[in-house]
Amino acid sequence: MIKFAFLINRLPEMTVEDFQRYHRDRHAPLFTSIPEAEEYVRKYAVSHPIAADGYPDPAYDGLTEIWFDSWDDHDSFFASENYRTEVNPDESKFIDLSNVGVMVTNETVVR
Repeated sequence: MIKFAFLINRLPEMTVEDFQRYHRDRHAPLFTSIPEAEEYVRKYAVSHPIAADGYPDPAYDGLTEIWFDSWDDHDSFFASENYRTEVNPDESKFIDLSNVGVMVTNETVVR
């Protein structure tokens, strides 16, 4: 399993609430609506920070997790016409693309 974590920030002109609403209610359904999401993606989740006493303020406005079984699935998904023409152009409508943190991982279950 190959896991991607995209740490994202909103566009400067967006409020936190508008960003979260767009990410959760517009972009996520768009992402999951394309057939390639069903075919190639094992998990897709969006998360947003919550207040947590004793912890620092969040460095990012949101987190998107995308899991694939293989690099071939990853490549097929991101090369698909639907991703390239429908999902990818939507990202610039709410994400500050100049400030995205990415982590690619291979999970090791410890317990």
